[in-house]
Amino acid sequence: MAKTQLGARVDDEVAELAKARAKDRGLSVGDYIAALVREDTDGLRARGLEAARRFLDEHQALFDEAEDADRAAPGAPAA
Repeated sequence: MAKTQLGARVDDEVAELAKARAKDRGLSVGDYIAALVREDTDGLRARGLEAARRFLDEHQALFDEAEDADRAAPGAPAA
């Protein structure tokens, strides 16, 4: 996989924390940051899917009623 070099300025404390955590996990700092980004974006996707599931759980009856009304209406155009 091709890699792109990024540059970032962070406080000395943050840099030291990143180096220490990367070492604890047996990763380079770049691989550690990549893992954090992946974990963050995967988490966003999971939260979005969970929110969609909750929305449908709460409002499914409304969608069902609308579909039933469309089916019952004679000559109703197909969506």
